[in-house]
Amino acid sequence: MPERGQRSVMAFDFGLRRIGVAMGQEMIGTGQPLVMIPADNGTPDWAQLEKLLAEWQPDLVLVGLPLNMDGSENDMCGRARKFGKRLHGRFHVPIDMVDERLTSYEAKGQVMAAGGSRDYGRHGVDDRAAVLILETWCRLQTE
Repeated sequence: MPERGQRSVMAFDFGLRRIGVAMGQEMIGTGQPLVMIPADNGTPDWAQLEKLLAEWQPDLVLVGLPLNMDGSENDMCGRARKFGKRLHGRFHVPIDMVDERLTSYEAKGQVMAAGGSRDYGRHGVDDRAAVLILETWCRLQTE
């Protein structure tokens, strides 16, 4: 694995209907949206995830943890943790959970500011949220 600061990082914004995916470099501290993967009640197309991981070969995978505003966990946190454990178990990639409070809200604001509609599913909210998760993690690494 590359040294800290030089890792390639893939981030996931876990959701029940869609899972946003972004890719970035720890050194640069920014990410780019890759794709939104459809999910059936939180279950993704594992073959599609396998292809993404094989193509991009991240050194680390991040999964957003949707904590409540007071920092407590909710049902979605358990589902996101389970998704992270399954990623690790199936693909043997290191996983880190990242506090993602307000990333979807911020991503929706970005879509609206760029002229998007309220039909967020078609306009890249989930993959933009994954970028924000990645960038949050990068900022925390430099503190």
